[in-house]
Amino acid sequence: MEKKTQMKAVGFFEGFPITNEASFIDKDKLIPIPAAQDILVKVKAVSVNPVDIKLRQTTKKQTTLTVLGFDGVGEVVAVGKDVKKFSIGDRVYYAGTTKRAGSNQEFQLVHEAIAAVAPSNLNDEEAASLPLTSLTAYELLVEKFGLIPKKQANQGKTILVINGAGGVGSILTQLAAWAGLTVYATASPKNFDRLKRNGVTYPLDYHKNLKQSLTELAVQQVDYVAVLFDITSYFATVAEVIKPFGHVGTIVGVEEPLDISLLKNKSVSFDWEYMFAKTDYQDRIETQGQTLALIAQLVEAGEIVTTVGKAYSNGINAANLKKATADVETGHMNGKVVVSGPFNGEPK
Repeated sequence: MEKKTQMKAVGFFEGFPITNEASFIDKDKLIPIPAAQDILVKVKAVSVNPVDIKLRQTTKKQTTLTVLGFDGVGEVVAVGKDVKKFSIGDRVYYAGTTKRAGSNQEFQLVHEAIAAVAPSNLNDEEAASLPLTSLTAYELLVEKFGLIPKKQANQGKTILVINGAGGVGSILTQLAAWAGLTVYATASPKNFDRLKRNGVTYPLDYHKNLKQSLTELAVQQVDYVAVLFDITSYFATVAEVIKPFGHVGTIVGVEEPLDISLLKNKSVSFDWEYMFAKTDYQDRIETQGQTLALIAQLVEAGEIVTTVGKAYSNGINAANLKKATADVETGHMNGKVVVSGPFNGEPK
């Protein structure tokens, strides 16, 4: 490891709007020391997710620097005394945790259980686009919906994905198609080609009536519905198109109560997916590293393609993270927004 005690980091002291100069600032921090099962990663690339935005916006004024960033890829430069999975020099990727300082810093501590060796056929930017969305998609499909995580093992099943062109949707549709499902997904027509590249058999225009669009395809009901958007306005329709004993899942919180009784007479299961639940509560965290290892295998086999939509490649610093975050805040990015390169901001 480099013989120095300080590192560069990008963070904030208060959840200012992204247009505020202090929404992200460059700072120096002490390089952390690995605990027994930690790896210390020299970060090479990060990506911005909606959870970064939500956590920044809700952070009240404080005296300690908040460093966010969940998706990360980098080189292992030190390991704790009990680490068994990795060695110094390994290139790893991971989605981090809300309980520790994130990947928007030059060196990051990560528990070995939640990381995996990064796909060998991807560059750092491509690898950094995958962890959070892949884990979210896999956990919803396999752990909540009960799909068999093997190629073409779920043939004859159908899934409707609402917001299929987003970050999670772009991975979830690929995983569903690999697993053998027939995939229906909503998006803007301009993104239909993207949907088809990502495993969608039947793209649906999200501007149109959802039930009518399915009816035109001679589809009355589907086995699974994944709502990757606020489910509130879709819930009544979803309750109609889901098959008896099917599964409805979502990843977005709601502002208004949902009438879950609409699902009762079909014995439909309703599933929440929150990728950080495992690390928030220290519950089966090793499964996240295992899942990322499988995702790496699928990427290397050409079963899953990366989802980079835009990249800022000239350094990880406050200026570039502001730009990347502003992109994500528009809500109209197709694919992930990635920031890569050296940490080259000037500390203030």
